[in-house]
Amino acid sequence: MQAAKNAMELVKEKAANVGASATAGMEKTKATVNEKVEKMSVQHPAEKQMAEHKKEVRIQEAEAAKQQAMEHNSAVREHARSTHYHPSQGPAGIRHGRPIGGHEEEGVAHAHPVGLQTGTARASVAYNPWAGSDFPDEHDNPRRSF
Repeated sequence: MQAAKNAMELVKEKAANVGASATAGMEKTKATVNEKVEKMSVQHPAEKQMAEHKKEVRIQEAEAAKQQAMEHNSAVREHARSTHYHPSQGPAGIRHGRPIGGHEEEGVAHAHPVGLQTGTARASVAYNPWAGSDFPDEHDNPRRSF
């Protein structure tokens, strides 16, 4: 169970990293296109240098945002790996409807463990051993004598 959880967290991290990389690539492409448009629209060499400088700054910002997102994704995965789950705690990281950290965020609903109530929702079915079965009811069989 834990191995499957770790594998799933790794897949989530990889997918989030791919998304961050794609976003950064898109931002870099936008910066390059905007630089080319500005260079074509201006005449003065200083303005062309300024457009190139803007492009470099935007590319660096996009790369920094990508690295920050990847670090965040890695931290999320490590946190999920370190969070131990026991069925009596309910969802991982929550105990009795409150976060383990001891603080609550305003406006956030808290989940309660599912399946704590026993029994069935239909009381009439609970005591009928033939309910939902493929066996015919004894009254439905005309050949059977009583």
